Amino acid sequence: MDFNLSQEMELLGKVAKELAERFPPDYWRRKDRDHEFAKEFWDALGEAGFTGVIIPEEYGGSGMGLSELVHSIYNLCRYGPGLAGVWYLMLSEIFVALPITRYGTVEQKELFLPKLATGEYEGCMALTEPEAGTNTMRIRTLAVKEGDEYVINGDKIFISGVDRAKLMVLVVRTTPFEKAERKTHGFTLFLVELPNKSVSYRPIDKHGINYSNTCEVSIRDLRVSEDNVLGPVDYGWYVLLDILNPERIGFAFGAIGTAELAISRAVEYSKGRRVFRDPIGSYQALQHPLAEAYAYLNGAKLLGYKAAWLYDVMHKPPKNVKDGKAIEKKAFEYKEVGDYANMAKAVAVESSIKAIYWAMQVFGGYGYTLDMDVERWWREINLLRLAPVTQQMALNYIASNILGMPKSYR
Repeated sequence: MDFNLSQEMELLGKVAKELAERFPPDYWRRKDRDHEFAKEFWDALGEAGFTGVIIPEEYGGSGMGLSELVHSIYNLCRYGPGLAGVWYLMLSEIFVALPITRYGTVEQKELFLPKLATGEYEGCMALTEPEAGTNTMRIRTLAVKEGDEYVINGDKIFISGVDRAKLMVLVVRTTPFEKAERKTHGFTLFLVELPNKSVSYRPIDKHGINYSNTCEVSIRDLRVSEDNVLGPVDYGWYVLLDILNPERIGFAFGAIGTAELAISRAVEYSKGRRVFRDPIGSYQALQHPLAEAYAYLNGAKLLGYKAAWLYDVMHKPPKNVKDGKAIEKKAFEYKEVGDYANMAKAVAVESSIKAIYWAMQVFGGYGYTLDMDVERWWREINLLRLAPVTQQMALNYIASNILGMPKSYR
């Protein structure tokens, strides 16, 4: 086994670090406080090519893989932005550009990928619904075929970036749950250009990550051409897995980078802060939990790199992206991607939460103040216990799908 990074990954990491350092924590403190989109950062990502890492060269991207993208994300988070380093790229590149690259028609690629590659188009994905929550199988948003169009009605919630997005991946049912031959069948993904008078939204007040709006979305009589179906009709669940697994891997690296940033700041502070005679960094009560969290973070990093490698090297879509049965077969063949994605996410998030908690303890009372960035990182990292999948559901997956234990939910 070769644990060395490729030359491309080394270079991307260096460029990402340099970019991240131009947007230090105090920049993000202001953006979060003012509830303001970080346009300067987004523009810089586009100029440096990070908005097109996984987009093929013929459409203006770099033609690299998920491994290169998540390594970039890690470095963007680690050297200043914290969780913001993954957030914006997740909404546009993983939620939208990645599935179009893998499952889009030639026409869809030509129309959308060049604009996504430069950052001209921002993206979002509309999946979660108020009544379904974690139980994605029970989403109710329905697309009904009328001629060469689909008419879509439904409600979505916790949709980040929809207020700025020019392109949305909309996940619906074309066959209701009650009529599907099995619960994973009947899903279809659509590409929807925004703004659209049939799509309205309302921002939700939230605890953190206030440099991006998260919204309730209402869809009423939205008409979408059949040309905008992404992948096969009724077999969209297996296309969706090719978004959800990279989402888990990407956020694992976002968590790791943010936690390492918090640890580095805490270590630096602990060397100079004296309460009694010695610097507080010499206290084992602070050393041990940070050291333990750092060790687990590095273990999570290896899990994440393997998950991304499996996705890039082993899991390729079939040539005919409209062939639902072929896509379904591929998904079952490469279950390992989901195995490692869930393990990486579970370990990375728990280790990151512990790391940032103890980083806050190092700062003592100052760590609770808005002037200390660790307070914001603590608010942000706790989201990852709930999304992109709850820690409990990731553990359920590991128990039933890897260990072979009886399934705990239906």
